[in-house]
Amino acid sequence: MNPYILSTLLFGLGLGTTITFASSHWLLAWMGLEMNTLAIIPLMAQHHHPRAVEATTKYFLTQATGAAMLLFASTTNAWLTGQWDIQQMSHPLPVTLITLALALKVGLAPLHSWLPEVLQGLDLTTGLILSTWQKLAPFALLLQIQPANSTLLIALGLTSTLVGGWGGLNQTQLRKILAYSSIAHLGWMILIIQFSPSLTLLTLLTYLIMTFSTFLVFKLNNSTSINALATSWAKAPALTSLTPLILLSLGGLPPLTGFMPKWLILQELAKQDLAATATLAALTALLSLYFYLRLSYAMALTMSPNNTAGTTPWRFPTSQNTLPLAISTTATLLLLPLTPAATALLTL
Repeated sequence: MNPYILSTLLFGLGLGTTITFASSHWLLAWMGLEMNTLAIIPLMAQHHHPRAVEATTKYFLTQATGAAMLLFASTTNAWLTGQWDIQQMSHPLPVTLITLALALKVGLAPLHSWLPEVLQGLDLTTGLILSTWQKLAPFALLLQIQPANSTLLIALGLTSTLVGGWGGLNQTQLRKILAYSSIAHLGWMILIIQFSPSLTLLTLLTYLIMTFSTFLVFKLNNSTSINALATSWAKAPALTSLTPLILLSLGGLPPLTGFMPKWLILQELAKQDLAATATLAALTALLSLYFYLRLSYAMALTMSPNNTAGTTPWRFPTSQNTLPLAISTTATLLLLPLTPAATALLTL
């Protein structure tokens, strides 16, 4: 892609999100979300492959549906209450409609079925943007309309953690596994959003760091399926020994960074007398952990059949910049000791 066009699209992507962040009026927020969608569509369809075009079409249709629903709900709110202000949502009908529209936009279960299909059709770089940056604007709006319908949010959260764990069990394609991982993490964020919005932000931040590392590892190894992971020993031995730790951090095992948000969320749910919800969420995390362990096993404990054991094939040095990967991997593995600092910041 022409670098001028690429920089224009990335600028549009950033501007759309920033407009949504800065808006207090529903029309402006809607406009930011639309700019975001329109800017990423050429990036998704840049490799003129039928699967990429299909993924782009599916993405456009779901985002257009979500945006139309959001506009309808905000207009209904203005009609019922005379308010266009995002933080003045008092009527339950528009609040519920907007929550569902934003759930469709980020891919929360049961409105999730587009996400694995779309991510599967994209290359890893665009998939990374879709899994990280594109979640920010809808989450900014979800945080602002709290307190929303409590039962609806807990139902969305639990369904997402369950579907995210269950859906990834049978997958062999890495991008689909990452899509289901994204659904499960979003479920954890939605579970806690009404009780502790700052904890949702912390979970979102750790999710962004861990997903960034995972996508960069797969991009460096040029792997899109579990079978391709088995050849990574020969390509990058040091990175291959760290990757299972990155995946287990995504699964939420101590003493890795991914344990911090899950631990704090379960603690907060128990404080709110939602012990059953916390137990269910913790059990669904085991489902996700299974497919992260499956990836770790494929990467660390199996050898590719067409490689003689222990020999590194001759190859050109990688042309990819590995500094972002080094920084994000360090953050993915080693931030758990900062939990007291994070909790202190949350209570400010």
